Amino acid sequence: MAGNIQWFPGHMAKAQREIEEKIKLVDIVLELIDARIPLSSINPVFENILQNKKKIYIITKTKMADPAINEKWLKYYNENNMPCLFVDSIKCLNLNKISVLAKEILKEKLEKERLKGMKPRPIKTMVIGIPNVGKSTLINSLVGKKVANTANKPGVTKAQQWIRINKDLDLLDTPGVLPPKFEDKIIGFNLALTGAIRDDIVLKEDMIFYFLDFLKDKYPLSLEKYEIKDINISNLEILENIGKSNNLYYKDHADYDRVYELILNDFRNLRLGLISLEEPKL
Repeated sequence: MAGNIQWFPGHMAKAQREIEEKIKLVDIVLELIDARIPLSSINPVFENILQNKKKIYIITKTKMADPAINEKWLKYYNENNMPCLFVDSIKCLNLNKISVLAKEILKEKLEKERLKGMKPRPIKTMVIGIPNVGKSTLINSLVGKKVANTANKPGVTKAQQWIRINKDLDLLDTPGVLPPKFEDKIIGFNLALTGAIRDDIVLKEDMIFYFLDFLKDKYPLSLEKYEIKDINISNLEILENIGKSNNLYYKDHADYDRVYELILNDFRNLRLGLISLEEPKL
C-alpha cells in the first residue's frame, strides 16, 4: 500500500453531516466497536461531534475475537470508566442490558423530567459506528425482525431511520462512517482485514504481508492450517507453500492474488481460529 488508505465516499460525508444535525435530538449514543479491532474501529471524528453526549460502547463480533483478549478489553473499559457491553447480536447475548444500562446512565436526567411532571418516554438513542461493524444486525435482533438491511460488507445502510425497539427505547440508525483519512496505515490494514473498507480499495499484497507478520508474532499456531511449521521462513515462502498445498499456482509460482484471497477469507470465516488484531495496554 503506497501511502495511506483513503475511502470517504459521498454518502459518508452526508451521513456525518446528518449525525451532527441529529445528535441534539438523542439522549445517549451507542457506539459500536469491532471486538477484533477496538482501537481501529473508533472513528475519532465522532468524538468532536458527540462532545459531552452520554455514550455506551457496544462491542460487537465478540465471538470472532480471541476470548482472552476480550477479557483484557473488558478490564480496560471498566478501569477507564467507559460504559460498555460485549454483545453477540446473533445469539442476543446482553442485548436486553442495553436499555437497562442506558436508563442507569441517564437516571439523573430522567428523574428531573419526572419531577417536572413529564410522562415516561422511550430513551432516544443514536447508533453510530464504522461500516460493517454490525449496526443493522444489532437493530434487527433488538426489534426481533428485519427492519434494517444487513450484509457482510461495508456501505449497506445508506440513510438514517428511527426505529421503535420497545416502550423504553427508540433508535436512530445511521450509516457507517470512516474518518476521511487514516494517519496510521496499520489502522487501514486492520479495517481492511475485517471488512470495514471495500476490498478493492486496498493493495492486498501490503495488507497480507502485514497480516502474516502479525500471525507469526501473535498466533503462530494458526499457520499450521497451511502446514507451515517453521515461522522463520519469509512471507514469500509462506505464500509459495500455501499456493502449492492449495493448488493455487500460475506457471512457475503461486498465484498470489488467489492466495491473498484465500488467507483473507480464512481469517474472516474463522478458519484460522479466533484472532484479535489489537489488545489494550493495561
